Amino acid sequence: MNAHSAKITRADTIEMDSADPIAHLRDRFELPANDIYLDGNSLGALPLGVMERLEKAVKKEWGQGLIRSWNDADWYPAPQRAGAAIARIIGADDDEVIVCDSISVNLFKLLVGALRMRKDRKIIVSEIGNFPTDVYINTEVAEMMGCELRCVMPEEVESAIDAAGEDLALVQLTHVHYKSGRIYDMPGITKRAQDLGGLVIWDLAHSAGALPVQLNECNADFAVGCGYKYLNGGPGAPAFVFVARRHFDDMNQPLRGWHGHAEPFSFTQEYKPHPTIDQMLTGTASQLATLALETAMEAFKDVDMTVLRQKNMALGDLFIALVEQELGGMGFELASPKDAETRGSQVSLTHENGYAIVQALIERGVVGDFRAPDILRFGFAAPYVRYVDIWDSVAHIREVMETGEWDRPEFKERRAVT
Repeated sequence: MNAHSAKITRADTIEMDSADPIAHLRDRFELPANDIYLDGNSLGALPLGVMERLEKAVKKEWGQGLIRSWNDADWYPAPQRAGAAIARIIGADDDEVIVCDSISVNLFKLLVGALRMRKDRKIIVSEIGNFPTDVYINTEVAEMMGCELRCVMPEEVESAIDAAGEDLALVQLTHVHYKSGRIYDMPGITKRAQDLGGLVIWDLAHSAGALPVQLNECNADFAVGCGYKYLNGGPGAPAFVFVARRHFDDMNQPLRGWHGHAEPFSFTQEYKPHPTIDQMLTGTASQLATLALETAMEAFKDVDMTVLRQKNMALGDLFIALVEQELGGMGFELASPKDAETRGSQVSLTHENGYAIVQALIERGVVGDFRAPDILRFGFAAPYVRYVDIWDSVAHIREVMETGEWDRPEFKERRAVT
């Protein structure tokens, strides 16, 4: 928005939408007519085709095919197919990604497996303020494996890696921070850790489907990611896990379920890990959820992630410019990097009354979310968020503040999900 020396108007944003090269992607989603949906960083919108796919899976494949559908409807390799679809937008080979379980479970598998690959090393480096699941799993695994977990501030990560030296076992970080949207230097940190002989596990929960990720280009070791945010796989969609092919032989993940066996249907008492990414499987896949995610990925089939990234950076820049233009003196502070290159597909603000403000906005149909203690979080899923949505959302924030609407008692009552 630097080109604008004058005040940004709603007409400006309509003009931006008319010039948007990926505006047509919005038609691939089922969206409520009267909502401005800015929470795709928490739960993605419903892609067209998913409902029909699930109806077929339930009524025909399950209802009529029953157990035969594991073969006849090709259910069995759905985790591999969905993983291959995700691999194409995170810079991995098709056979290095598989869909299964949750981020929490997959992170546990990778942490233990990676530490078993570095048995003589005892230091794990992570971040203060990392997503709670990552912190909890890191802490538990460190204790279980007799390692030292060093959680440091984001600006201290590189020096903490250097300080660990030859005792560095692994680094575990979330590529895009869930609160601030700050992006870590994946290539730089990966190389820094590997130069010392360590391994790196990246959490791509707020990266996959939002910005170009080049796992193989930066020689990444491992990654986990979420299926229900920018990938639009539905509430509680299964996660995915990436293992670089060079680590297949050495990975020794601890949750040895029958689907990770080299020959699951031989039903042997002795475990023999599958030689491929399939070794990361544990139990039977939640088939309906996996099929939903696989179908949702069709929305990305012809999408240039670089073009998509340019749009979400522009949406974020526009939002920040309008906050500065319209909300001055109302108590809001920017909690995300102002530089779009170092910011993911979201912008977070702080305000002492953040929770109530978010609830008032949701009541108006402007759907963002709140993260304690004071973060108002707005996600810009470029496939379906328009520039005019940004202008309208800031106009609603201004009205909520000017009228004191946020101060209503019902907006201050904490709900189970914030």
